[in-house]
Amino acid sequence: MTRAKPTTASGAASTAKVGAGEDTLTPTFDRELVARLWPFVRPYRLHLLGALIVLPVASLLSLLQPWLLQRTIDDHLVAQQWEGLPLLAALFALTLLAEYGLRYLQMTWTEIAGQRALRDLRCRVFEHLQGRSIRYFHRQPVGRLMARLTADVDALQEALSSGLVTIIGDLVTLIGIVSILIYMSATLAGVTFAVVPLLLGLTFVFRVLMRRAYRRLRVLIAQLNAYLNEAVTGMRIIQLFRGESRAYDGYDAINRQHRDSALSAIRFDALLFALVEMFSSIAVAGILWFGAGQSVRGVITIGGLIAFIEYAQKFFIPIRDLSQTYTVLQSAMASSERIFQVLDTDEAIEEAPDAAPLATIREGIEFRDVWFAYDDEQWVLRGVSFTVRRGERIALVGHTGAGKSTIVQLLTRMYDIQRGQILVDGVDIRRLQLADLRARFATVLQDGFLFEGTIRENITLGTPHVRAEDVESATRVVGLDRLLARYTDGMDHPVRERGSNLSGGERQLVTFARALAHRPDVLVLDEATANVDTETEALIQAAIDALLARQTSVVVAHRLSTIQQVDRIIVLHAGVVDEIGTHASLLAQGGRYARLVRLQFGGDAMPASTR
Repeated sequence: MTRAKPTTASGAASTAKVGAGEDTLTPTFDRELVARLWPFVRPYRLHLLGALIVLPVASLLSLLQPWLLQRTIDDHLVAQQWEGLPLLAALFALTLLAEYGLRYLQMTWTEIAGQRALRDLRCRVFEHLQGRSIRYFHRQPVGRLMARLTADVDALQEALSSGLVTIIGDLVTLIGIVSILIYMSATLAGVTFAVVPLLLGLTFVFRVLMRRAYRRLRVLIAQLNAYLNEAVTGMRIIQLFRGESRAYDGYDAINRQHRDSALSAIRFDALLFALVEMFSSIAVAGILWFGAGQSVRGVITIGGLIAFIEYAQKFFIPIRDLSQTYTVLQSAMASSERIFQVLDTDEAIEEAPDAAPLATIREGIEFRDVWFAYDDEQWVLRGVSFTVRRGERIALVGHTGAGKSTIVQLLTRMYDIQRGQILVDGVDIRRLQLADLRARFATVLQDGFLFEGTIRENITLGTPHVRAEDVESATRVVGLDRLLARYTDGMDHPVRERGSNLSGGERQLVTFARALAHRPDVLVLDEATANVDTETEALIQAAIDALLARQTSVVVAHRLSTIQQVDRIIVLHAGVVDEIGTHASLLAQGGRYARLVRLQFGGDAMPASTR
């Protein structure tokens, strides 16, 4: 079944369903998932080993307590022999303290191993995501990926911290209790164990049902995160177009499904817990019925019967806890499936095993018969060929959809082409080390992205080779220092998420300073002045003209007034190179570029330099 995701624009809430794609999971055996989790736990196995060592001792102390109770009743209370009773009471208290101390160590060591393993898992998923291609992120909602690193990893926390070790401890306890019960009275042990087959059958059935419920719950958590991220990001549009009620309906629809799925899982958990309690009580009632007769006949003492009931109740505690353990494990298994689904994604820009380093661009760049499509063979670029020589400034112009921004992304291998070659100094960029290639370029986009931090941190981005003098020089060149003068803390002025506390012009100036401070071989400007006011644009343009006199640059612009001084202009149309020349030569040709100029400025409104 496919899922029609309710968007904030349409509010098609009632059609939200769990469906295909990433929301459809192939069932995986639990042991396979545990085997894949083990490499993250293995470095901390000594902590787990310590926890496993103290577990049998703690279980032994727990099993010793009913025996001490039996001795107290039979040897002292029934016989009214008070000598030695304080010693037994003290021994009983010591076993309790020792058991609790050991369980504290077990829980602490297990939590240390679990938390450290989860830290490594989060880092591994984040590292993996950083290596995915931009194509992958275009298809994945941000909220869904966030759910993998937050909700899904958190669901593993309890399983790694306590669930698996708890199962081992419960098994040790069960083996000890079963042995003791059979030793004390085979008849009463048979009464106790009579309900076990039914309990095991119910546990198996509930395991399947709870696995389905928690898988669906994880899907819906991801949908909630994705929808919420989209709604918050687009809140301005929602409010401007009075879409609050539609957005609410969409969110409410997914939230209702999440509620229903959570309640379903809770019902299974509660029902299994209640059934275990009921069968435990039935078993204790049977022990009292048969045990009373054996006590009258002298087969078992009063103290022995009480101790047997204590052991029987301890026998059912692990089985009762099994419902909670299964809740944890089924949630963890569902989350593991989704986490490893992300880790199994191999959609990445692959680097050749023998990729060559690139210290600098000495000659230039060449596009040679490049064909590219985002999907199948819906070609965005078709046989594009041109060169950019070192020190040359070129501009890419054309109508929307002509392929200008695509060329910019191909330069740094954000995508790989399907046909042709992109050469840097005569070497195919697919044969170059990816980090070196991208380090040679600095790109300024139309919507410059700023991170939470300071202006200085947004310029340097933590790059080691960016020096303080590089930052100061870049801010002066782009004129950012004049705008920073209004802030008392200057470069250390805090930047909120996405630069929301800065104006559009200030944000763009910071991204310009960022690009220049990294001292690139090629500066790429992709509609970099589209979102700034006229005064700021003039400031930026003057800085660019002065700085790039000897700087290789590729400029994508709709505002043709900003590219008249470049060395060459490449005119794109429908994914092909239509014209190449200088501003003056292209105007003289009277072709597509001349028409673009007339459309943008009008006949009499053209600047003098364009006539």
